[in-house]
Amino acid sequence: MPVKNMKTIEITEHGGPDVLMAGTRDVPEAEASQVLIKVTAAGVNGPDIVQRRGHYPPPPGASDLLGLEVSGEIVALGKSVEDWTVGDKVCALTNGGGYAEYVAVEANHCLPVPSGTAELDAAGLPETLFTVWNNVFHNQNINPGSLMLVHGGAGGIGSTAIQLGKAFGLRVFATSGKPEGCEFCEEMGAERAINYRQEDFVEIVKNAGGADIIVDIIGGDYIARNFSAAKPDARIIQLAFNKGAKVEVNLMPLMLKRLTYTGSTLRPRSKEFKAEIAADLKKQVWPLFAEGKFKTQTHAVFPFDQVVDAHQMMEQAAHRGKILLTP
Repeated sequence: MPVKNMKTIEITEHGGPDVLMAGTRDVPEAEASQVLIKVTAAGVNGPDIVQRRGHYPPPPGASDLLGLEVSGEIVALGKSVEDWTVGDKVCALTNGGGYAEYVAVEANHCLPVPSGTAELDAAGLPETLFTVWNNVFHNQNINPGSLMLVHGGAGGIGSTAIQLGKAFGLRVFATSGKPEGCEFCEEMGAERAINYRQEDFVEIVKNAGGADIIVDIIGGDYIARNFSAAKPDARIIQLAFNKGAKVEVNLMPLMLKRLTYTGSTLRPRSKEFKAEIAADLKKQVWPLFAEGKFKTQTHAVFPFDQVVDAHQMMEQAAHRGKILLTP
């Protein structure tokens, strides 16, 4: 490939959005099991914010650049790659490095751009789909008619969870702090959107029979309140702690209700596990795009030179769906 240098977004030091600056690096080479992608767009996600602040270091061997998901065109193949060809349009889960013009990605962490989906918009799919599928649906018995409560329903994780829940027959309740966020949740398929600034989600969910599944990115006082809103034998899935991870909580409901309280981070998981999730998504979720049961939700697209604005929007939760960057 004739191009040797590429534009990047660098973290000059740990801190606020203004520490992000334009940079230049050598284009990475695809290892034997990897493909090299010319990036059309990269998704902005919560872990990017945490890493920028200095609290989420990349795992050994991963790029120090931000960016955990991209869409684009394959421009080079590692010597052992057989399932892709140069010119294929894909979206991919990365281990970092997405905030750049080119990124090398494990070939089996890539998925084709789904039917009816714009290549740019597909950049907002991998991180949230891998995360929600892995935590909520993968190797789980999903009983249609069960109630799933999704906190932060207007964000990327939330809108993904709502759509998947609806597609697989769950009743979905979601929380948001703004009327327009609640409206967006219902557009995504939520049966009931709860404005947490005006309503008590615990009371509403308990009156509906209690939650069988709770997907939470909030933490803080929501941890104890989730225990109250849950039905016996419910699963509570913690994916982030926007209100804090250190709380004093009464664990007795966990025992009395036989609750399962779990959480995970995706980035440190093995290459093999991520490949397993990718294959599962292609089989179980990719057909939903053609059926009109799942769609991308791009809220805003920023060029690289406006990355500070993109991160400010993410921090202020001033978005509904996904925020993307384009080189």
